[in-house]
Amino acid sequence: MTKSKAKKANEPTTVVVDDPEDRKGALKTIGGSQSDHWNNTLANQAVQALWVTNSDAQERDRQLSATVAGLAGIGPKDELEGMMAAQLIAAHNAAMECYRRAMIGEQTFEGRRENLNQANKLSRTWAALVDALNKHRGKGQQKVTVEHVHVHAGGQALVGTVERPGGGDQTKMEEQPHAKQIAHASEPALWRADTERHAVPVPRDGERSLPDARRKVSGRTDG
Repeated sequence: MTKSKAKKANEPTTVVVDDPEDRKGALKTIGGSQSDHWNNTLANQAVQALWVTNSDAQERDRQLSATVAGLAGIGPKDELEGMMAAQLIAAHNAAMECYRRAMIGEQTFEGRRENLNQANKLSRTWAALVDALNKHRGKGQQKVTVEHVHVHAGGQALVGTVERPGGGDQTKMEEQPHAKQIAHASEPALWRADTERHAVPVPRDGERSLPDARRKVSGRTDG
């Protein structure tokens, strides 16, 4: 009687990276990776999250096939999208199971409320995963293109969505016709102290005459 050599728990394991047999990517549509080991692992994780306790063999096979088809339908393009796709399916299945349990006729009020609360949390998680997947794929992001706009003095420019008569919005950049040019304003007129307030023009660069400093003073004679 011979003893079989059992592998020790702490015995090192050799992991092969970039194995040519693994990098074929035959199942990339399921897990988004060029590694089929990854794709198989991800698919197994998704199907193991199913609730199949009450399913017969035929129903279980349909559930497994539907899960793999769901992964392929989401179509992950890389490993990150593959993980989000698997969690999307798991969150959906868990939420639907909680909804199902909440509808059981013999369910207590506390049980119904707890199942609905859990389903609500799972639905929010599912929505957050969808949003994360769309952001990763570049969907739902606004692209703003900034162009040079020349606006002359007095002109106005409008950038954004323009509603036109007859329906339909058109996003474009429009420049209104040139407005009136702003002329150089002249010097304001000065007002005298009298009540008529006639305007007195003031020359800009001309020479002003000074009054004669010599004038007669009454009561004083020259010595």
